[in-house]
Amino acid sequence: MSGLLSDLRLVARLAGPSRRKQGTVPWARSVSVPGPWPPANRAGPLAPRLRALVAGEKPAICTADELHYVPVSGSEWKLALWRYLPSPNATRRNHPLLLLSGVGTNAIGYDLSPEASFARHMSSQGFDTWILEVRGAGLSARQLDYEEAKRSLNAVSDWTESVLLAGQSSNIISQLRDFSKKLVDIIERGQNVVPSPLVGLQERLSSTLEDFQKQLDVIENYDWDFDHYLEEDVPTAMDYLRTYSKSKDSKLLAIGHSMGGILLYAMLSRYGNAGKDPGLVSVATLGSSLDYTSSRSSLKWLLPLVEPAQALNVPVVPLGGLIAAAHPLASRPPFSWLNLQISAQAMMHPELMEKLVMNNFGTVPARLLLQLTTAFQDGGLCDRRGTFFYKDHIDKCNVPVLALAGDLDLICPPDAVYETAKLIPKHLLTYKVFGEPGGPHYAHYDLAPAQVYPCIIQFLNRHGRI
Repeated sequence: MSGLLSDLRLVARLAGPSRRKQGTVPWARSVSVPGPWPPANRAGPLAPRLRALVAGEKPAICTADELHYVPVSGSEWKLALWRYLPSPNATRRNHPLLLLSGVGTNAIGYDLSPEASFARHMSSQGFDTWILEVRGAGLSARQLDYEEAKRSLNAVSDWTESVLLAGQSSNIISQLRDFSKKLVDIIERGQNVVPSPLVGLQERLSSTLEDFQKQLDVIENYDWDFDHYLEEDVPTAMDYLRTYSKSKDSKLLAIGHSMGGILLYAMLSRYGNAGKDPGLVSVATLGSSLDYTSSRSSLKWLLPLVEPAQALNVPVVPLGGLIAAAHPLASRPPFSWLNLQISAQAMMHPELMEKLVMNNFGTVPARLLLQLTTAFQDGGLCDRRGTFFYKDHIDKCNVPVLALAGDLDLICPPDAVYETAKLIPKHLLTYKVFGEPGGPHYAHYDLAPAQVYPCIIQFLNRHGRI
């Protein structure tokens, strides 16, 4: 999911002008694209990689069995892959399972606790399970050697240092401060009431931005978009899994939440249009769509916030800090509706909600958010050049897809999920909305073990050839 407030900030850059069918879109800059797209699947030896970190070596925040780092060719990034080893007591699967997270989020959303860990549950069912943290997320590192990465990422307090940027001028802070004031105004209007002045929230946001300013000298510039994830990060991780897991047919299973699912849809669209095999046995998406224009997404009321040109004046958004600052107010009336963006009432234990909000979100570049806003414009999500519209080619995919929606998902409502799902060939699509009139209900982050897990496993069993 992109997820919730993560997607909330996504929209903060959104906006305005009519969609251009040709030419470069406003946020695009000169970038290097790695070879022909889509790339050929590679199953041979990979570039040199950092060794896997196991218990006792991993940063304390990493609750996986192993932590792997894999370099992205042509960049300075090393992506983090959290690995959960399949249970020796379960039936061993033929294909590794890759999990992709939402915008601005890390691996924690898939592994909140031993009792609420989707990743751990899948490994208990025999899946060799991997969570990818794309560049800028979680434990992914830039220009750090093994020892430096180990030292700098060992404490939770270092999350920000590992995912924020540096080298930006001091006026970023004043720009972000203006943005935070606008955000407070948006929150007021979103509730459709006239609450008491949000002095507490504004003070919290100001404090967050002051902390952010102190880190500008030690963090690096974030300057990438959605296509960097699609064309570089995800293929790099898939190549690594193919080789490391020794899949017999070099294929993978994949599950994506929010933006993670959007990435999988975009990949299926690109490969389908090129008539190539994406190297995926089957795909499951959770709360994802390529086109939100006709939906009732709660993100829409943020769309008029800023024109793209104005948004570019704020090159990054310290998403994690802003969400953490807003959380104490968002957890009680009249702002409890913000928590409903994440989880339906009584679906998530308060302690898990707290952990998710305080630990799952990081800093994101404006270019990424601006490209994602095209999903709210005519034609749906497009590439950085504004010439390839992903939904126009999703009908050419040849991979079974499970598209799941939550009945009370305010970020990506069922009608948004269906807007993409309906374009997938019928014989390949399984579409399901979770939630009953009398409850339980499901929001953007409600991966309920008793209902959602079995549905996903049944689908993977049917198409994964155990």
